[in-house]
Amino acid sequence: MRRAAAVSLIIPAKEGKFLKDIFELADILLYDNEDMVQKGYGWMLKAASRVHEQEVFDYVMMHKDKMPRTALRYAIEKMPPEFRKEAMKKS
Repeated sequence: MRRAAAVSLIIPAKEGKFLKDIFELADILLYDNEDMVQKGYGWMLKAASRVHEQEVFDYVMMHKDKMPRTALRYAIEKMPPEFRKEAMKKS
């Protein structure tokens, strides 16, 4: 159900909708230990980054120290190389 909550927002996210809700859900799922949940909300963030690239990048940068690596890598997958490199740097 937790993964489904994130995945259900992928299509609207691609259209640039519900960004506030996407970030709220990502906050709720941020510490989830389940791999499939991490993939789900990372995928949701990746879809949102198509229209809101800078906002999603800023979110990732703000949470990258707490965000599981799986979610982080999914979220930045389609971003420009310089954004991906910056997000993967150790703090």
